Amino acid sequence: MSRRAALSVPAALALAAGASACSAHDRPAPAGASSTLVAYFTRSGNTRVIAVQLHRELKADLFEIQAATPYPEDYEQTVEQARQERDAGVRPLLKATVPNLSGYDTVFLCFPIWGETAPPIIRSFLAAHDLSGKTIRPVITHGGYGLGDSLAVLRRHAPSARLEPAFSMEADQERRTMTQVREWLGAIARA
Repeated sequence: MSRRAALSVPAALALAAGASACSAHDRPAPAGASSTLVAYFTRSGNTRVIAVQLHRELKADLFEIQAATPYPEDYEQTVEQARQERDAGVRPLLKATVPNLSGYDTVFLCFPIWGETAPPIIRSFLAAHDLSGKTIRPVITHGGYGLGDSLAVLRRHAPSARLEPAFSMEADQERRTMTQVREWLGAIARA
């Protein structure tokens, strides 16, 4: 299934599972205007595409989860840093937290899978925000290996939240691009 087909309006509405969908709009809603928050972390932009679509379709507030110290631009350096953070149990500092989180009933938490789990910054986000009594709707992108233990991470770090089934899709464009370029360079070297 293409990314466009997977992100069609019916898919977004199915994700909402009872949330009222409205027509799309291009400007972010003022903070606190919605009882639904779309909080997302992205590295390559794949997860941002989904988060922005949810924001528009649901007229939900939008919050980008960012590390205080950005991850490296280089993909492989980021993979190595994330592995080290995961193995050491590091929770990177957040650049900002959600203001007035108490005004939200539902949080669509969007993130990619890194090393078969949620990125360390997601643990930071969950530790910094009390999601007790809130509904978490995970929206997860991955490179073909599935969800790993990401749902267990959410349960462990937000035990008093209501965790809904995850929407997930393969979105491995960056890894696929790097593989194709390496194959091309290999062919040049052999020629």
